[in-house]
Amino acid sequence: MQRRDVLKQLSALAALGGLGLPAWSQGSGKGFELVSPPQPTEAKGKIEVLEFFHYGCPHCRAFDPALDAWVKKLPSDVVFTRVPVMWGQQMLVGLARLYATLDATGDLPRLHGQIFEAVQSEKLPLNTEAAAQEWVVKKGVDAKKFADAYRGFSTNVRVKRFEEIARNYKVDGVPTLAIDGKYFTSGSLAGTHEAALKVADQLIARARSEQGRK
Repeated sequence: MQRRDVLKQLSALAALGGLGLPAWSQGSGKGFELVSPPQPTEAKGKIEVLEFFHYGCPHCRAFDPALDAWVKKLPSDVVFTRVPVMWGQQMLVGLARLYATLDATGDLPRLHGQIFEAVQSEKLPLNTEAAAQEWVVKKGVDAKKFADAYRGFSTNVRVKRFEEIARNYKVDGVPTLAIDGKYFTSGSLAGTHEAALKVADQLIARARSEQGRK
């Protein structure tokens, strides 16, 4: 599902369960599209891979196990970063803030996959501070540490940065991978999530060659 459909459905989606596939599916036939214009990357001297996603997207949830396994095997010259999308919607802003907060507290790696479950299956409103704190405390996160990070300046900065990156890349659907600021791929473009990861491998090799490295 694309951004225009999200605006119609968010008010009815208690669990944010209906957001989906990217808009770059108008058939390049190559499994990828060019980022236009190309974007600067923050991983200087390395190849940057971004995943645009959000916790209410069932396609992101389905993609996540394969993506996680793929990320663990990436070579040392590749830097992987997730970017929660928001599209100006307060529910998605709250979920992006939860992501940034748990990243700051160091609890994100063990709880990331569980957030998909909590939002989509358990229908928990983790986009709100109170519900998010209640949930994470049950998962073993220190309440004060979480609250301080949730309301902290650095988290505000990160959430604004997520929004800026997604806007600059003109992201219109998730899940989508961006490679080295130049290429998009996704399950929609490549045919399946698994195929998208194979295309991403090819694009990483291309980016490496373009940087003059083997």
